[in-house]
Formats: sequence, structure tokens, C-alpha cells
Amino acid sequence: MSTLILYDLPSKGRCACWSLNPWKTRLALNYKGIDYETKWLEYPDVAPTLKSFGLSPNSEGTHYTIPAVQLPDGIVMMDSRKIASELEHRYPSPSLRLDSPVLKKVEGLIPRLTAPLVGVFMPKVPNGLLNPPSAEYFERTRAERFGKTLSDLGTDSDEEKAWAQVESPLKEMGEILKAEGGPFALGKTVSYADFVIVSLLQYAKRVDEAIYERAVAIEPSLRTVFDASKQWLERDDR
Repeated sequence: MSTLILYDLPSKGRCACWSLNPWKTRLALNYKGIDYETKWLEYPDVAPTLKSFGLSPNSEGTHYTIPAVQLPDGIVMMDSRKIASELEHRYPSPSLRLDSPVLKKVEGLIPRLTAPLVGVFMPKVPNGLLNPPSAEYFERTRAERFGKTLSDLGTDSDEEKAWAQVESPLKEMGEILKAEGGPFALGKTVSYADFVIVSLLQYAKRVDEAIYERAVAIEPSLRTVFDASKQWLERDDR
């Protein structure tokens, strides 16, 4: 084989990338101009497919996860951060600047943003984005994780309290983006840290445009970095 294969999760309707972690890998591929093709895997097909390559499971959390890539030499790997490191090694230019200290700061903010809002966005995913096989899998596995149905998770969530909790990390992310004058965390130079942020914003837009709009209203620099990255968001469906 000579073309890198990206394994991604399909969406219903126009099939296009929607989830946070696959977007990190797709943005890196698009930015580096790497030739790749997408193979779409419904949630129930992820583990069997990746197991078939002899890939070892993750040591924590879900054993087999998307994104995964099959590199041109046949090596298969998963985990967006590990994939980014391998892409940087094999295709060093243009650089993702994985050694930038801002990357660790940005990655540390992501759980502080997603955890409080899980009851706001997660119940919207199955009906809004997923085909029936993935929707059933998503509903069942998340109910096991949270000990309640996604419907109950949404009903039990205090949305205004959740948004109040994420205001501080959103502002902290804004300070990172503005420190060097923007639009990117390193000023005029884009890096993987920006792609982590943009992936989260694109995920929010796909789940519910209102979530994206509320986030960027709290911290306008997020809209700025998103708009500055649109060229790498264009390829989302192949």
C-alpha cells in the first residue's frame, strides 16, 4: 500500500468527520498535505476491525478507539496523540510543533471543558449524528459508563451551572491564544495545540451549533482561531 488510511466514525446524512479525536488526526493530515483515504467504521465495527490487524488494546478505558491509521508500510496504530507524534516523525514538514509548552496546557484544559458539559452535548449525539448501529451502541455503552440513560443524563444536568463551570477554562484557553497576539497559540504560526482547540469547536458545531456559539461568545478568540483554521477543516468526508 502507498496511501495512509484514516479510520473514522461516520455520521448520518452527509457522512463527514464529527468527533473530537478523529478531527485532531484529520486536521494534522490536512495541514501536512499527506495523501490519505478515509474508511468509515460504525461503532460496533471498531474493535473487530482493529483486532484483525493484531493491534494491542488500550491499557485503560475503551480497548479499541477511533481515530486509527494504517500507515503506508502497513503499521496500524490508534490514539490521536500517538498518531500525531508518528506523523511528525515521518512527515516533519510542516511541523506540528509538538514540543511547544502550550500544547500541554491546552490538552489539560480539554477535560475541564468537556466534563461539566457532558449532560449538555452527549444526549444529542445519537439522534443528531449517528446511524442506527452506532446510535444503539453509543446509547448502551454510555448508559453503562454513567449509570443512567443519556436521556436521564440530559434531564439531570443543570445546563446553566455547567456553563458557569466552563467559563474559567474557556477564558484560560483564550489567554493562551492571545498571549502571542493570535490568531494561533504561537501567534501567526499554527501548531497542534490549535488543532486540539479547533477539533473541540468543530465537534461542538456538529453536535449543536448553539453550543459552539455560546462558547465563542464567552471567549471570542476561539472563533478567531477557528476561522483561521478553516482551510484545514474543508476536507471532512473522504
